[in-house]
Amino acid sequence: MNISQYITVDPAIQHGKPCIIGTRTPVHIILEALATGMKVEDILREFAPISREAVQACIFYAAMLADEHELLTA
Repeated sequence: MNISQYITVDPAIQHGKPCIIGTRTPVHIILEALATGMKVEDILREFAPISREAVQACIFYAAMLADEHELLTA
């Protein structure tokens, strides 16, 4: 998966935290929602216009970070 299609880091948006492209929604908010049991369908409704693929990119991003890969640069 090419997460750069869905996630960006911009110092001018959310203090440089990784966010879903086209939104001000930080990746960690989506991951926290999943971790607390929120269903993907509920996330798609709650955080529109985020796509299912963007949610998957957030999960992939977390997996890569857990494996200590450097993914994005500003």
